[in-house]
Amino acid sequence: MIKVFISSVQSEFAAERQALVEYLQSDALLGRFFQPFIFENVPASNRKPDQVYLDEVQRSDLYVGLLGQVYGSVPEDQPSPTELEYNAATEHKLYRLMFLTNHDPDQRDPREQQFIRRIEQDVVRRTFTEISELKTGLYSALIKYLEEKELIRSGPFDASICTGVDLSDIDPEKVTDFVRMARSKRGFSLPETASVERVLTHLNLSKGEQLTNAAVLLFGKDPQHALISSSVKCARFHGNEIVKPIPAYQVYKGDVFKLVDQAVDFVLTRIDASVGTRSEDNQAPLDYEIPRTVISEAIVNAIAHRDYTSTGSVQVMLFRNRIEIWNPGQLPHNLTLAQLKQAHASYPANPLLAEPMYLAGYIERLGTGIPDMLDACKSVGLQEPGFRQEDMFVTTIWRKSDITGQVTGQATGQATGQVTGQVTGQATEEVKRVILVLSGQIKRADIQEALGLKHRDTFMENYLNPALKAGYVEMTHPEALTHPDQRYQLSKLGLELRKRLDDDRTEDDH
Repeated sequence: MIKVFISSVQSEFAAERQALVEYLQSDALLGRFFQPFIFENVPASNRKPDQVYLDEVQRSDLYVGLLGQVYGSVPEDQPSPTELEYNAATEHKLYRLMFLTNHDPDQRDPREQQFIRRIEQDVVRRTFTEISELKTGLYSALIKYLEEKELIRSGPFDASICTGVDLSDIDPEKVTDFVRMARSKRGFSLPETASVERVLTHLNLSKGEQLTNAAVLLFGKDPQHALISSSVKCARFHGNEIVKPIPAYQVYKGDVFKLVDQAVDFVLTRIDASVGTRSEDNQAPLDYEIPRTVISEAIVNAIAHRDYTSTGSVQVMLFRNRIEIWNPGQLPHNLTLAQLKQAHASYPANPLLAEPMYLAGYIERLGTGIPDMLDACKSVGLQEPGFRQEDMFVTTIWRKSDITGQVTGQATGQATGQVTGQVTGQATEEVKRVILVLSGQIKRADIQEALGLKHRDTFMENYLNPALKAGYVEMTHPEALTHPDQRYQLSKLGLELRKRLDDDRTEDDH
């Protein structure tokens, strides 16, 4: 809470001070942020009153002074308690708000006039006649204070300035990767050689040398350092309820693109999948029990449209019969749950965040994402996804009704049992997926595309590098990692693993 010290000559403004206290405590907005203090609230003690008040000023964040006709009953050569409190507020660099009654200057104590002339050199004062004017003036001043401190905003959160960051906190490689994706997906106009500053300016992600919250969320080296609650939490449960022990739990951090890829990947590696027929270029598609587009759309919506002022995080929870995505946000006021299931106008909660995600191919602009989710679920015989608004916005994606055992998350056909054997037991589910789509010599980008992964870092970190390290995959040019003709192929160990996976898939098909 922001502590507000309200100062005045006690005898002159007792009613006004009490009225301000009651006003700040009862107002729905101001009451969330401000804790008023007046010296009437100080409990009796053996300390000198002046010292008590000055100590309270030190402990405050904001000073409100009321000045009228009376200076205070003090010796001629001594400052009044009100002036001493103002001096303390100035010394400790408190935010100061001064309110002056509309009295004729000739009616004021000369020392009060002198005090007023002094403060006019330091701060802007406001005038009032009645308590209602005082309340209105204080409300306006405190709202401005909250806006200056970035505690409230009139525009979207993503357009607000992210304090404490600069261009050194932006990852140039992330910006280049984005431009490359945006050019490929949407014909983005800037070249891959465009500077970080030019890209940010083009996307309205910077204001002079200041960066918006959206810039940090999209391209920051460590977004969670500045925006701590922007992480995504993923968990898998044994049954249909949130019950411990939790067999799998991850807290993902990074930019929004990486968050989407990691969360989607968490789900895909833990639901059933079948391997389709290999195409002429040796790619074998994976068909999941829930279409990948459905999972991706739900997670993207949660990350792109969440309320980033909330201390809550996006949560993705995998149960035996369903997936739930919890989004700390609210449905736009002009959109109902029923309208959500139809083609509708797009109302992004974070428009500066949504635009680059659209350009990179992560979301659609036209408000058709959820209707497409419904159609995709219907096409594979799944129950229609559900949506509900509670403290959070919750999306429920139902799994196949015939899933009765524990989910294994193996990309090994329709199998739900554990792949056996020493070789398979050592491979992660991500590595197994690489093995299943890899045949012959394939480029890195083609493997990534076959797996349906958009974010290069996620693919390299969780899939290809572990497969290389484990010895299941080898490079055609190991002597030059960046060789222009670099391809990847299964090693002898990788071929053994794929045979085991194919055999298990064949057995389960029978």
